[in-house]
Amino acid sequence: MNDRYTILIIDDEEVVRDSCTHILAKGNFRIHTAEDGDRGLKMTEEFKPDLVFVDLKMPGLSGLEVLERINRFDPTIVTIVITGYATINSAVDAMKKGAYDFLPKPFSADEFRLITRRAVEKRKLLLDAITLRLEKEMLRENFTSIVSHELKSPLLAVQQNIYVILDGMVGELNPTQREMMERVKNRVDSLLRLINTWADMTSIDVSELKKRFKPLDIPSLVSKAVEVLQAQAVAKNVTLVTDCARSVEPVNGDEGTLLEVFMNIIGNAIKFSERDNSVSIKIEGGDGELHVSVSDKGVGIQKEDIPFVFDDFYRGKVQARGAEMGSGLGLAISKRIINAHGGSITVESEPGKGSTFTVVLPRETGLSRTGGKEKTAGQFAI
Repeated sequence: MNDRYTILIIDDEEVVRDSCTHILAKGNFRIHTAEDGDRGLKMTEEFKPDLVFVDLKMPGLSGLEVLERINRFDPTIVTIVITGYATINSAVDAMKKGAYDFLPKPFSADEFRLITRRAVEKRKLLLDAITLRLEKEMLRENFTSIVSHELKSPLLAVQQNIYVILDGMVGELNPTQREMMERVKNRVDSLLRLINTWADMTSIDVSELKKRFKPLDIPSLVSKAVEVLQAQAVAKNVTLVTDCARSVEPVNGDEGTLLEVFMNIIGNAIKFSERDNSVSIKIEGGDGELHVSVSDKGVGIQKEDIPFVFDDFYRGKVQARGAEMGSGLGLAISKRIINAHGGSITVESEPGKGSTFTVVLPRETGLSRTGGKEKTAGQFAI
């Protein structure tokens, strides 16, 4: 190991502290010791160790209390329990408080070195994961800036010139030339849509979003999404069928972003449906929750792909006939929006039989529906 790790040993027995220090003396470690829990917690704050060995049975603060406080202070600190009173129950309790491992006394020098090596490797993995996550966020932010400024501006200029050419302002185009320019225009338009979608996804600010929250009538919001997508459904002869419960409590949320979620999910259901089929949208209340399920009878999702459908740029291997390839960002954006609303979004699917996407949102109780009227139960086709 090239890295130098800081280790803290908290034990009320001096002989244990000394023997542990002696065992690790030739290793690449900075070693500190504390004789009780209170002193150990102070040294944890002072030295911020990578690994802490904690005795369960000590005067004053118990080892379990020390574990809990260390975990609250910094959950990336690896903690290991050492005790002469090892039982299954004490081991389980220690793990619940955040302990990584359990070492019963007496232990050999080799056992102590082995568990130490495993623990510092665990610590390294934790810190590497945090570093990678931060680097990913920085990369995302930098990429968004590059996309927004370095790519979007020249593409807008190209798009503007294409419009000028297609409008005949620089001379008439023959049919072949017009067809070629239309293809170029479509590709540029697609690139700009992708850039805007990516920028929207990376710029979602949860704190700012929550400032716009207000009581929303979800059935009305779903109806608005259906109305917008009606032309897309008609083009494939897909019937949109909505089933709404008699009484649905309002949801506290942002209208614009939730509308985008429902348009993404219903739009996907239409896109991945075969012609002459139907998409079912069900709205119902749960225990303090509201559920919106969108089911299609389309191509479905492969089992191995389901864990990744909400990842950035995911695009399924199976496509409906004639379906336009998407950017793979719609569901990723939808998941971020739903998470910001304190809800969840899940999918169940079977290849060849279709998919069901379910959005669960916490309900806002004690609020009247828009206009004070409740919608009657029933099923209606739009």
